[in-house]
Amino acid sequence: MTTTKAAQKRAQAKVEYNAFLAGCPSRQLLDRISDKWVVLILCALGGDHSPGQPGAAHADPPKAMRYSEISRLLAGVSQKMLTQTLRSLERDGLLTRTVTPTVPVTVSYELTDLGLSLHHMTRGLRNWAQTHMAEVLANRENSDARTS
Repeated sequence: MTTTKAAQKRAQAKVEYNAFLAGCPSRQLLDRISDKWVVLILCALGGDHSPGQPGAAHADPPKAMRYSEISRLLAGVSQKMLTQTLRSLERDGLLTRTVTPTVPVTVSYELTDLGLSLHHMTRGLRNWAQTHMAEVLANRENSDARTS
C-alpha cells in the first residue's frame, strides 16, 4: 500500500514540476546541467571530444574514461571542481563510477542511459557555441564600440 501511495505522490509531483516556479526542484537540476564543466564532462564521456567540424556526424562512441583522462581533456578545470562535478553527476544518476582493485586503484566514469540522453542535448549546445562563437565575438565588439 505504501508503495502505491509513494508512486502516486511521485506521479503527482512530476506533473507539477514547473521551472518557472521558485520552489520547483527542477531549477536545481537546470542549474547543475547548465554548468560548463557538466556540459564538457558529458561531451567527453559521450565520445564527443575531437575538434572536428561542429555539427558533424558523431564518430566516437561513448566510452568509460579515467579521472586523469577527463582532467587532461578539460583544460583549466581544477581537481576540486572536477571531483565535485563528477560526484554530483554520479549522485544524479547521470554517470557511474567504477573502482577496479588494481595497484594503484583504477577509477573510471561512464555515462548511464540517463546521462547519455542528456549528452545528446549538451553536444548540441557545445556545437552551437563553437559554430557561433565568431558571430558572438563580433557582436560583443560592436556593442562595446557603441558604449565606449
